[in-house]
Amino acid sequence: MNHCNALTSLKPDAVALKKLLVLLRDGRKLLGILRSFDQFANAVLEGACERVIVGDLYCDLPLGLYVIRGENVVLIGELDLEKEELPQHMTRVSAAEIKRAQKAEREATDLKGTMRKRMEFLDLD
Repeated sequence: MNHCNALTSLKPDAVALKKLLVLLRDGRKLLGILRSFDQFANAVLEGACERVIVGDLYCDLPLGLYVIRGENVVLIGELDLEKEELPQHMTRVSAAEIKRAQKAEREATDLKGTMRKRMEFLDLD
């Protein structure tokens, strides 16, 4: 087999136009069209966005062309372009609204942790 045939047997179009969901180690969820990847799970997404979900609210923050380092990838999944991406009860909001919801959620979590520390002397376990 010559080199020309080996190269043409690789079909880059086989991976083109696949919309992916990529879950990263830090918990972020990225969506985009796969343009390239390698054996280390490094990937390039075109038209990428970060999907931020807080309760029943979500927002897709645009990122553009995005390079993902493979060591940060937890999960890569293909999205079906024919199906609905999210459950119907989810509501799309603006970037400003999702930031406010994230801040409120973070403050509630911090308060819960603070209250738990105050009650440690009770030894509820």
